[in-house]
Amino acid sequence: MSSQHPLKGHAALITGGAKGIGFAIARALAEVGCHVALCGRHAESLAKAAAELGEYGVNVAHFVTDVTREESVQQLFERLDAEFPPLDILVNNAGAFDGGHFPDLTVEAWKRVIDVCLTGTFLCSRSAFQRMASRKSGRILNIGSISAQRPRPGAAPYAAAKFGVWGLTQAIALDGREVGITCSCLHPGNVLVKRRQETQDTADREPMMSTGAIAAAALAMLSLPPDVNFLEAIVLPRDQAYLGRA
Repeated sequence: MSSQHPLKGHAALITGGAKGIGFAIARALAEVGCHVALCGRHAESLAKAAAELGEYGVNVAHFVTDVTREESVQQLFERLDAEFPPLDILVNNAGAFDGGHFPDLTVEAWKRVIDVCLTGTFLCSRSAFQRMASRKSGRILNIGSISAQRPRPGAAPYAAAKFGVWGLTQAIALDGREVGITCSCLHPGNVLVKRRQETQDTADREPMMSTGAIAAAALAMLSLPPDVNFLEAIVLPRDQAYLGRA
């Protein structure tokens, strides 16, 4: 029996891939021999992340992209077509968080979160779907949140965006059936990303898990046979309040 990982030699794009959950997933994929492309807004952090991933001996590319702008996403995929192997995997990880007392929310805060988390997921998924469909194969993994099921107070934009991501996941999965594309959603609980290490918010003193734990779950979901879809997963610290969370 071969010990070669099923994703060895495949090609993946990870949005928001320069840090946090996105980088952890990219590293997990590179470790098993998957070629990885990263996109994000900051050239310096992308270049640093790509240099680290290059040590695994796989093809690594990085592209400055604004996933909220249709033309920027189109340019990203045109460059991928020209410079990178055909995509087998898309991981929609790019996200934004904002919130506050609901009556005081601004339209700007609402739009920023919806645009990055939901519109960005739509735009990148649409471009990837078009290319995957021509090959009758591909897998899309959307990074949701347990806020899609158990919203916190003061987080209306984020909860709405992640509810939308879960709904979009199901719609893509349905439309993908006839062309061999699977679409899944991974809902993390509390993850100890940089933002949470630097904040004084009491919610960020709750039980946390590492980005590596989410990457391990993502890798398991992405490694299934192409005719099997791990449609939804919830991964959270054992001691985190989820049922009955406040």
